[in-house]
Order: sequence, then C-alpha cells, then structure tokens
Amino acid sequence: MARNQRTYGNEYKAQAVKLAQEMGGAKAAKELGIPDGTIYCWVKAFKEGRLSASEASHTPKNALSLNDELIELRKRVKEQDKEIRRLKEENEFLEEASAFFAASRRKSAKNRDSCLL
Repeated sequence: MARNQRTYGNEYKAQAVKLAQEMGGAKAAKELGIPDGTIYCWVKAFKEGRLSASEASHTPKNALSLNDELIELRKRVKEQDKEIRRLKEENEFLEEASAFFAASRRKSAKNRDSCLL
C-alpha cells in the first residue's frame, strides 16, 4: 500500500537541521511535526556535505519580503478581530431580539387563551 510522502525543500531541511542542532533532534522533530528518522537523515546529510547550511540563511531581500508579509498579516489579523467583534455584537443583538419576540409571542398566546375562556 502506498503511503503519502511529503516532500520538503532544501531551505526547510536546512532550517530543520539548524533547529535540531540547537534543541536536539527529537525535540526539533516534534516541534516541526516530522518523524525523528527524517530529521536524523537530514542531519546526517548535512554532516556529509549533501545538504548545505547556506540555504537556511536569509538574504536581505528575503528578510524584507518576510517583514512585509508580517506587516500584512498583522493588518489582516487586526481587521479580522474587528470583524469578529462586530459579529459578536450582532449575534448578541439578535439573541436579545429573539428572546423579546419569543416572550411577546408567549404573552399574546396567553392573552388569546384567556379571551377564549
């Protein structure tokens, strides 16, 4: 039976190796959500020179684009928080209106029933 295998880019692998060197292979694998054996193979490839650490370094252009992306993401989070707040207020209003109309309906039904007697 074929297994779904994920493929990782060299930059990701180099970053994972760097993380494994800082915090240990097992912890890094758990943090990244990858099998222990996978990260150990990457560390071995790094030691043998088959995986370059230079791929893990960020260029000024790359860092600038990451900063722009971070700014954009923070802006989107702020907008989404605002939208969530608005939706919560609307939901609260609708719940109160629903309770009001339900009580009004019960009251009018009670009045109708008393008129029939």
